[in-house]
Amino acid sequence: MLTIALEKLDFLPANRVTDDTSILTLKTLAFEPLLRWRPGGRVAPALFSEWSHSADGRQWHFTIRPGAMFHDGVACTAEHVLAFIDGILNSVDMFGMKWSYSRYLAAARISAPSADTVLVDNPEPLADILDIFSEFFICRQNEAGQAVLGTGPYLVAEFAAGQSARLEPVEVGRVIAVRCVPAAEERYALLRTGEVDAALNLERMHAAVDFDPQFQWGQAVNTLSVMYYLNCSVGLFRSAGARLAVNYAVDKKRLIDEIFQGFGAEASTVVSPFHLGMSEPIAPIAYDPDAAKRLLDIAGGPNAITLRTPLYMPERAPQISNFVAASLEAVGLSVTIETVTDRPDYARQVGRKEMGDMAIFDSSPQSTFRVLDDKISARNKAVWWQGFEDAETDSLIQAANRAVADDDREAAYGATLRRLNQNPPWLYLFHPTDIFAARADIGGLGIDHKGILTIQ
Repeated sequence: MLTIALEKLDFLPANRVTDDTSILTLKTLAFEPLLRWRPGGRVAPALFSEWSHSADGRQWHFTIRPGAMFHDGVACTAEHVLAFIDGILNSVDMFGMKWSYSRYLAAARISAPSADTVLVDNPEPLADILDIFSEFFICRQNEAGQAVLGTGPYLVAEFAAGQSARLEPVEVGRVIAVRCVPAAEERYALLRTGEVDAALNLERMHAAVDFDPQFQWGQAVNTLSVMYYLNCSVGLFRSAGARLAVNYAVDKKRLIDEIFQGFGAEASTVVSPFHLGMSEPIAPIAYDPDAAKRLLDIAGGPNAITLRTPLYMPERAPQISNFVAASLEAVGLSVTIETVTDRPDYARQVGRKEMGDMAIFDSSPQSTFRVLDDKISARNKAVWWQGFEDAETDSLIQAANRAVADDDREAAYGATLRRLNQNPPWLYLFHPTDIFAARADIGGLGIDHKGILTIQ
């Protein structure tokens, strides 16, 4: 048996999507995504073993892998997939806000020509369906109403939400016992006393990570972006020069070193180095306070700005906000920090554009398409768009959305991301590093760029 300690423990309803690393670790053991995300943003087979598309990218055929079966012995069919997708399209996030999936597929017709085939027809090219389907982990409810029946390598034998779970291998492998231990320090303490074999998200400890050599350690930079939305509709950040200036004003490397013990990577654009479009690296905007001052002088505009922050999500948000405020004041701005204690309402406020001049947030989608569509595109003006308008960016997004072949998509998204490095809509900060530790004699453990503990 392998016993692991996670910060959270739950199998959410089938129509709920989450980016939480603990929940995703459980999901990837028990469920399969329709397609499997890979670093670089391309996909590999999963529940869908193969796929093809029309030359114009408007029609996509997906085939369910032979022998796919839920853990209660029910064969997984295309009708199951359609019912699951329908539930997702009407789902909400953890803050009660509607996901954008229904908007992405608003004009699509999704059907089941046969028991093992799913067909997606769309009026426009839709190669981004690959990104979307990599976020859908199909499951069903058991008789108790728990969404624990999947087609993955482990079946859920026991489950108590927020407490514990027992997963058994469908074929060969170790039984996995999971304990919910919210505090990172306690997770590490349980590893040290031998009560658990592995502990995830140890980067969240308040004390320095000691990397005790009696354990094996793993770490990976996460695709998540910690950033500040800039209010591009009113005030100082209507100016492109001012937006670039605040990116020059913050020493991201020092921020990572001082607040996160050096664990993290500087952000250079709206997505991480592991997203589609980032095969050619984009250098972060350099720390240059003198350039920041010059640009602010040229921009003019109000000198006093309001920075808004929650207490968590992202981790250590108040400390980050204090660091950023001091950095901006060093280049001549006067910064007032407003702290919001209700994190779900903070998200809703930002969604309603009630964000002051800048608001810290994290951007979690592994899909470049989703980040651009939800947060950047002025054509859509979607929920997380904050007034950024740039005709060149919108043209590049449209071209990327119409690209179909993998290499064409990579090039088109790459051009868009480089433009957003030159004309930033956000204050780019960093991508955090996730850390786990385990007993040294346990093999087959790893961590991916989504922060998921992988078990072989």
